Amino acid sequence: MNKLKLGLVFVFIITGIAGFIYLSESAMVIRVLFILIGFLLAAVTAKFTTQGQEFYEFCKDSAEETKKVVWPSRKEALQTSGVVFAFVIVMALFLWFIDAALMSLVKLMMDQDI
Repeated sequence: MNKLKLGLVFVFIITGIAGFIYLSESAMVIRVLFILIGFLLAAVTAKFTTQGQEFYEFCKDSAEETKKVVWPSRKEALQTSGVVFAFVIVMALFLWFIDAALMSLVKLMMDQDI
C-alpha cells in the first residue's frame, strides 16, 4: 500500500508539471495554480506514507534542535566579522607583495628593465 501511495505522489507531481506545460496558452496564474495543486496533492499524499511520516518527524526534530543553538551576540558577530575583514586585507597585501617581488625577480632574470 505504501508503494501505491508513493506512486500516486509521483503521478501528482508529473501531472502538475504536465499541466503547466500543456496549458502554455493559458494565463500564467492558471498554470502556476495547476502546478501548485499538483505539488500540494503530492505533499498531502506523501504525509500518509511511512517515508513521509519519518520526514515529518525529522523536520520537527530539526526545528527543535535549531531552538537549542546558541547564536552569537551582535557584539561577537561584529568582532568576528572585523577580524575576518582585517585578515582578508592583510592576506591580500601579502599576496600582492609576493606577486610583485616574484615579477621583479623574473624580469631581472630575463634582463628586462623594471
